[in-house]
Amino acid sequence: MHLAYPAVLSALLFATGLYGVLARRNAILVLMSVELMLNAVNLNLVAFDVWLSRAARDTLHSGQALTLFTVAVAAAEIGIGLAIVLAVYRNRGTSDIDRLRDTAEGHGGDGPDDGTPAAEKAEATA
Repeated sequence: MHLAYPAVLSALLFATGLYGVLARRNAILVLMSVELMLNAVNLNLVAFDVWLSRAARDTLHSGQALTLFTVAVAAAEIGIGLAIVLAVYRNRGTSDIDRLRDTAEGHGGDGPDDGTPAAEKAEATA
């Protein structure tokens, strides 16, 4: 098999994951898109490892070992990420990223950068 086939598939998977990260508003779908991007990288690691081992007659298979390490890190990341998303959902009632960002920026109100112009603050205190 040529190296181009898994490389193109990996590029398509990565682009799909990148689109999912940039376009989705649900935190769980963003985590799934990050996992899709990691799997695209893993596919590239294995494909290039097989291609380089054929060319150099090397039997180290470091790409496959790195892929196993990446899968283990991704499993830990998704476990912690889902725990954080569930905790935020229980506290705020939503997992929509835009609403979470708005609530984080909106509360407080007394800070120096709450979006109120300085002239209105001066009139309110006078």
